Amino acid sequence: MSEITLRVNGETHTVDVDPSTPLLYVLRNDLGLRGPRFGCGLSQCGTCTVLMNGNAVRSCSRPVARAQGTEITTLEGLSADGELDPVQQAWIDEQVPQCGYCQNGQILTARALLDDNPNPTDAEIREGMNRVLCRCMTYYRIQAAVKRAAVAMADGEVER
Repeated sequence: MSEITLRVNGETHTVDVDPSTPLLYVLRNDLGLRGPRFGCGLSQCGTCTVLMNGNAVRSCSRPVARAQGTEITTLEGLSADGELDPVQQAWIDEQVPQCGYCQNGQILTARALLDDNPNPTDAEIREGMNRVLCRCMTYYRIQAAVKRAAVAMADGEVER
């Protein structure tokens, strides 16, 4: 066991875990965060996605030791001061979720995409979102929500 210090959602946490423990397990079991979920355990479905220094990464196969010294944002940390992130609001406005299981990965991946490319084309949205699986097939609503969030962010509804 080793003491690992993580910066998650703006707060510093020290956990005593095996450095090879998947980051997802630490986020859920030690820090009590429920946004990232276990799906496949192979970094293929995207339900475990978190933002690490602004990049969408899979936490199910990333050792917690590799997260030390980074800024981690989970779904719980996306909103600020009681205000939803534009991506979260767009998901509500477009009524994206059906079962909701993939939404953590979808929302965080969309946020990383928009931070990297504030005005993506439909093709860029599909390409940027293609690694997060949605078994309910709400891909058209996801695309519409990403476009709505891009407009909201361009209109200055968020400063991040």
